[in-house]
Amino acid sequence: MPKLLLIIALLCVTTSGYSQTNITETPKEGYEYFLDFFKSVDSSVHDAAIAHIDNNWSESFEILSIETLYFLRNAKLGFKLLLILQQNTGKEFGYDFNSWFEYQWKKPPTYNPSYFNFKAALHKSIDFRFVNYFLNREQQATIRLDEVRWGGVEQDGIPPLRNPKMIAPSEADYLEDDNIVFGISINGEARAYPKRILAWHEMFTDTVGDTPVAGVYCTLCGTVILYKTQYGDTSYHFGTSGFLYRSNKLMYDKKTQSLWNTLWGTPVIGPLVNKGIQLEYLNVVTTTWGAWKKLHPETTVLSTNTGHQRNYGEGVAYKEYFADDELMFNVPAIDSRLKNKQEILAIRLPLETDESIAISSKFLRKNRIYTGRFHRKSFTVFTDKSGAHRVYYTQDKTFVFYDKGNIAKDADGVVWNLFEDRMENEITKEVLAVFPAHNAFWFGFKAAFPQTTLIK
Repeated sequence: MPKLLLIIALLCVTTSGYSQTNITETPKEGYEYFLDFFKSVDSSVHDAAIAHIDNNWSESFEILSIETLYFLRNAKLGFKLLLILQQNTGKEFGYDFNSWFEYQWKKPPTYNPSYFNFKAALHKSIDFRFVNYFLNREQQATIRLDEVRWGGVEQDGIPPLRNPKMIAPSEADYLEDDNIVFGISINGEARAYPKRILAWHEMFTDTVGDTPVAGVYCTLCGTVILYKTQYGDTSYHFGTSGFLYRSNKLMYDKKTQSLWNTLWGTPVIGPLVNKGIQLEYLNVVTTTWGAWKKLHPETTVLSTNTGHQRNYGEGVAYKEYFADDELMFNVPAIDSRLKNKQEILAIRLPLETDESIAISSKFLRKNRIYTGRFHRKSFTVFTDKSGAHRVYYTQDKTFVFYDKGNIAKDADGVVWNLFEDRMENEITKEVLAVFPAHNAFWFGFKAAFPQTTLIK
């Protein structure tokens, strides 16, 4: 999330933000003493809170102390709390919050159920809607709450594009052929979403090919995933929550304010958890504008007329973040087999198995035709001149030639045409279905799927 917004929002955590917080006066719970640092300017109240925390220390106070220190602007008070935290943990991380969080994540959760209410009250002054994510939801979570971190913006503070304006390629004079786009094709309707625009918005909701969808771009973990927003008889309307889990943005649905993991396509905190909900995800191709429009001359593409004032220049958004391998928000573990932000192709079948495969894009660029097996299914990845990957269920077929465009040939000499939703035998018109896939940064995908198999 943008550092400037993070700084501005941190400064908003003031006494006035807690004037309306509904906190029971008697009996007082342990977490409420930490909130006293924000809701009162009375030093005697602060001293009493410090004394209570020190005299009644428990392991459950660790995460409360860490998150309090993260937001606390009172240096003198913060130093007192930091000393108590360090003395009781034996750790001297100072204000290195990444180290404190990693210390927490290396052991089983230490917080108690009241941590959910603490989290709600702590973030209320930033955005009152944040209360809905956590308050009284201690029985409605499938992920560790201490791994849920505020990303620096309010709810929809990074504004999603809803029913965005699309234009013809001839009108898109702002794009160069080498600009990166995320291409989708649903029921014959092709669309391109330039990275230079989507990086400022990180989500779009629309109807494409008569299918309601949400496209989620987590800039921090390098993923663009397209979901069908209809599940059973329910249509979900999503937005950006403002929170992260393992450096991956969490979205929320408007009706229940449940938080959803955007890599898993499932609700993880709120009344929708454990309901068996698993959104179906569709194929997204990361390619160049020149390559996409050559294959899809009928495509439409995002207009810069989004209703928002942004610098949509190529490479402007998150320029510093993309320029190196450093993380903005840390994760529990780093796998050094690849660099953090090295790109991988994610192979998953979430409706069938929890298993996954991550294939290095660098490896695939050296192996333009790659055949593998996953969950008893054969697949082939074709990587074109732009570096875009397309994956198909290829059954028992072996492919020996690929023109790095849209033509492939199998071992029997049969020519196949590659489309976004299928491969088609040029003679018999036999069809091989697409295997939905998406790109991601290695660190983010590995954090979401710790047991993934890496091919490099």
